[in-house]
Amino acid sequence: MNSAASATTQDQAAPSWRSRVIGFIAIGEVGVIAALVLLVAFFYFVQPAFLSERNIRAILNVVSFVGIIAIGQTILLVNGEFDLSVGSVAGLSAVVAAKLMTAVALPVPVAVLGGVGVGALVGLINGLIVVKFRIPAFIQTLGMLFIGQGLIQLVTAGYPVYPLPPEVSAIGTTSLAFGLGWSFAFFIVAAIVADFALRRTVLGRNMYATGGNQEVARLVGINTSLYKIGAFVTVGALAAVAGMFVMADLSSGGTSIGSGWELTVIAGVVVGGVSLFGGAGTVAGGVVGILMLKVVQSGLVVIGVNSNWQQIAVGVIMVLAVGLDILRRRYFTVGAGARGAKKATPNKSAS
Repeated sequence: MNSAASATTQDQAAPSWRSRVIGFIAIGEVGVIAALVLLVAFFYFVQPAFLSERNIRAILNVVSFVGIIAIGQTILLVNGEFDLSVGSVAGLSAVVAAKLMTAVALPVPVAVLGGVGVGALVGLINGLIVVKFRIPAFIQTLGMLFIGQGLIQLVTAGYPVYPLPPEVSAIGTTSLAFGLGWSFAFFIVAAIVADFALRRTVLGRNMYATGGNQEVARLVGINTSLYKIGAFVTVGALAAVAGMFVMADLSSGGTSIGSGWELTVIAGVVVGGVSLFGGAGTVAGGVVGILMLKVVQSGLVVIGVNSNWQQIAVGVIMVLAVGLDILRRRYFTVGAGARGAKKATPNKSAS
């Protein structure tokens, strides 16, 4: 009798220990930050120049562009969807704004608003088609990626749009602190606001409910369609903003703006603990994940590893991150059910 009770106690204690380990690795920002610190220490040990002021500034500048989109992508993933078109949306918005400044001669603020409006409109189209017509987000946003790339070529005829007004170049070259400009400032403010909104507001709780279990959320009165469409519009607008900052940095509406960003953004936020299956993750985690990917890419360059290994490293890290997410979900779902069944079943041995 005692041995049976002891075995039952051990069975209940073991999952608790495993849950803490899996939780530390796969949930929240703690595990990602720990991995980031270890990576930084490793690259610094191999090559101290990795932590030079110039290299840190370069990493943060790149992170600010992609990180702005990562904020929107995190919000969308929390709602249970994702967007593969963010890179082409960033490029399309930038070249449209550049054309409005040059060919149409609109004032810079109006042209910028026009570019952001293009991004928001594309997000709205994606959201309506995915939610109302039930086209999978993968198909819809992949199709929009190609549409956006084609529109970029139509708008620019394959050539960069320049010269842009001096005010645009001033935005790109202005240094606020530590050699970082307006893009980094916007990125930090947007990340803080979005993280607070997701963690501390009713809006955020409803988003987690929408992504976690859409049917249950709908039954309790949450307008899940509105939340998903709003998330698509948000990521589209933020992609446009990121494109504007790159345009200002380059002082031209380049046709390559945003190229390849879609996979980098998704990989980064997933590495940061944002679930591809919806209902889990934070903006802070997504931002740290993006930073982690850029640290890996920069570190491999600094220590002299062939640049082709960068993409391999990103792919491996993303697969591991998704694997941990699946493990966490499978374990907690099955484990919780098993423990509930044990509690509900009378212990005949003990009796």
